[in-house]
Amino acid sequence: MTLTTRMLTPETWDDFAALVEANNGVWGGCWCMGFHPEGVGEGHTPEGNRDAKRRHVTRGTVHQVLVYDGERCVGWCQFGSPVELPNIKNRRAYDREAGDPPDWRIGCVFTSAKDRGKGVAAAAVAAALDEIRRAGGGIVEAYPEQTEDRPPQRGSYLHTGPEELYARHGFARVRKIAKWRWVMRTKVSPLLLQP
Repeated sequence: MTLTTRMLTPETWDDFAALVEANNGVWGGCWCMGFHPEGVGEGHTPEGNRDAKRRHVTRGTVHQVLVYDGERCVGWCQFGSPVELPNIKNRRAYDREAGDPPDWRIGCVFTSAKDRGKGVAAAAVAAALDEIRRAGGGIVEAYPEQTEDRPPQRGSYLHTGPEELYARHGFARVRKIAKWRWVMRTKVSPLLLQP
């Protein structure tokens, strides 16, 4: 695979939508809305989630890197400020020991089932960190699942990515917020423009 990345914009919406639709709306119709202020769950439908995501894209209130194999979208990494992405799992545990908020959060990471194990998630996270660097950098937080010393899992438990993916990008554990979920942080330096 030769992977490239593009941001989710009105121009790339159809590529994103094709990937989501090919994967049952992603995790039962989430449309990557779980971290957004509207959230998902009771009272939300896949169609409503799709419409809400499209509104975010149209308004420019979403930061999401799409990963492509040729012209086919095969995955993504969502990121944004805590205001953009206020919803995280295990919120009570997170809030108990919360210090200063991060500048950026990485929300969900998704790879098409047939493309897993080919570096899509790694390319997505690397591109998201590059976009954060271009936007001025800062403290970046992620909420991955621990996979080491854990029995294999199925389903959407890895929607925030595995811990080792973030460790490879310089993230370190800050604290545990669930049996297998960690807050991890790194500092991204801003991109320095050459004179």
